[in-house]
Amino acid sequence: MRRTPRSRRLRRIAVRTPGGRVVYHYEKRKYDVPKCAICKKPLSGFPKMRPKDARKGHRPPGRIYGGYICPRCLREGFWRLFPSGP
Repeated sequence: MRRTPRSRRLRRIAVRTPGGRVVYHYEKRKYDVPKCAICKKPLSGFPKMRPKDARKGHRPPGRIYGGYICPRCLREGFWRLFPSGP
């Protein structure tokens, strides 16, 4: 069995074994949080996770463009599309 490559690509986690030793487990790093397509700020309600973890039950907001545009940009976009007054 091959050993895992010990690079910065993998995250090191110190784990204490039942015998008292501390060994390192290597796991993939988590991705950054999704960002708004307009203002580039992080979207609220989205934790840092890998795509595999995201498929395990995390759901984006149910509103229109949820998970793609933040609520503030969405509100401003509607005001631009439908200005009040004649």
